[in-house]
Amino acid sequence: MRNGSRLRAAVFDFDGTLARPALDFPLMKRRVGELASIRLGNPVNPGGLPALEWIEALGSLMSPAQAGDFRRDSHALIEEMEREAAARTSLFDFVRPMLSRLSGRGVALAVITRNSRQAVEAVFPDASRYLAAVLAREDVAAVKPDPAHLLEALGLLDARPGEALMVGDHPLDVLTARRAGVLAGAVASGETPFSELQEAAPDFLAMDADELFTRLEAQGWF
Repeated sequence: MRNGSRLRAAVFDFDGTLARPALDFPLMKRRVGELASIRLGNPVNPGGLPALEWIEALGSLMSPAQAGDFRRDSHALIEEMEREAAARTSLFDFVRPMLSRLSGRGVALAVITRNSRQAVEAVFPDASRYLAAVLAREDVAAVKPDPAHLLEALGLLDARPGEALMVGDHPLDVLTARRAGVLAGAVASGETPFSELQEAAPDFLAMDADELFTRLEAQGWF
C-alpha cells in the first residue's frame, strides 16, 4: 500500500495502546514460575517467552495430571491479576474522541487482546459504541502474535489485510501485523521504550495512537 491509499480498517491492541498499562508482567511470570516450581520440585526462572506461552512450555515438562492443574491455577492467577489491574486503570483520555473521529470517517474499528474479555469490559464498558469487534483471548483459538487473531478481526470488519492497520505498543503487535500482511503502527504509550519499537521496524511510529492517527489523517490515509 502506498502513501495516499485509503485505510478502511484499524485494529488496536488494548493495554498500553488504548488503556493505561497496569499489569505487572514480570511479577506475573514470577508467580507462574512459583506455581511451576512447586510441581517440578526445583526453582524455575522466568524465561523469555510471554506468560501464556511460558505456561504451555512449563506444562510440557510435567505429567498430564500435574500439567492440567498447573495450567488451571496459572490461568486463574492471570485472571486475578487482570481484574486487579482493570480496577486501577482507565482508557487514555484521547481514546473515545479518536475512535469517534475515525468511525465518522468510515474506518472500521476493532480490538484484539491477549487479555480476558472481563478485564477489557471493566475498563471499556461502552466499547460496543465505538468498536465493531473485540476479540479477547477466550474468543479465539490462538492469540497474537498468531496472525489468525488479527485476521479473524478483519473478517468481522469485512476488511482485507492490504487495507488495514494494526496498532500496538509492543514488538509482538508489529510481528502480528507482519504475519497477517497488515500495516504496522507502533505507539510508545505503553511500557516498551521508543527505541525498542524503532528496532521492530513498524510502518508508522508515534508517542500514542492519537498522534499516530492525526498524522495519518493529515497524510491522506483516510
